[in-house]
Amino acid sequence: MDIYLPIAGQSVNALFMVVLGFLVGLLSGMFGVGGGFLTTPILIFYGIPPTVAVASATTQITGASVSGVMVHMRRGGVDLKMAGVMIVGGLAGSIVGAGLFRLLQSTGRIDVVIGALYVLILGSIGVLMLKDALIALGYVTAPSTAKKAERHNRWVASLPLRWRFYSSGLYVSPLAPVALGFVAGILTVLLGIGGGFILVPAMIYLLGMAARVVIGTSLVMILAVSAATTMVHALTTRSVDIVLAALLLVGGVIGAQYGAILATRVKPDLLRLALAVIILLVGLRMALGLAWHPDEVFSIEYL
Repeated sequence: MDIYLPIAGQSVNALFMVVLGFLVGLLSGMFGVGGGFLTTPILIFYGIPPTVAVASATTQITGASVSGVMVHMRRGGVDLKMAGVMIVGGLAGSIVGAGLFRLLQSTGRIDVVIGALYVLILGSIGVLMLKDALIALGYVTAPSTAKKAERHNRWVASLPLRWRFYSSGLYVSPLAPVALGFVAGILTVLLGIGGGFILVPAMIYLLGMAARVVIGTSLVMILAVSAATTMVHALTTRSVDIVLAALLLVGGVIGAQYGAILATRVKPDLLRLALAVIILLVGLRMALGLAWHPDEVFSIEYL
């Protein structure tokens, strides 16, 4: 069943978009990521203009995050104080990101920039997560000289103005989570991603947050920033395709519920391994799209 997208200016298979939304929502609930790192590239592969894919993906991220947050809050897996601090940085980052987005649009090179940033970010994050997961599962032996991981990064520990975050069991400066939120806000606007696949590892390895509250807290922050980003795109770039966003949301909200349930039943290290492989595959496909071009864009053959 095909349906016409008014902003994208083309028809798409409605069932495919709903299934895509479901799969991304599933990842959102399982890993605490917005899922935009998959939604946006797949929409681009499908033929949706990158600017429309980025803007519409943020709307889907919002819906999927709402569903996932509800499940995690019922289980006490959210640090609202930490999430609030990160949201402050995220909203500031979304404003800066909107300015960069408009600037790149005016140069006419935004499609290339979006693709290059995806390859860089997905490749680096995917390799790090794959290595960490393989070591945790025992498939790869960690170097004998490796030092035991600290509670949180030394740089974070040295920052002033420390606050207590009781749900996370931390006593750290709010400057670090604000900075993380700021970066996530910029990425949300530029790339249509929630930033969760960067936030979750950073919250664990830099801030030292307890694993039980990382996913839920990340989703709360992603929810607030992606909602604000959707408004920014709707009012400035006018690239949000409400029909496309609605199709993605239908599947995303349902998928996030099942993902949050699966997150409690599957071994965390196996989840990280699966996410790392998915990230690397998407990054590889984006790299091929940037590097390889057909000799002829189209051809006409007379029979």
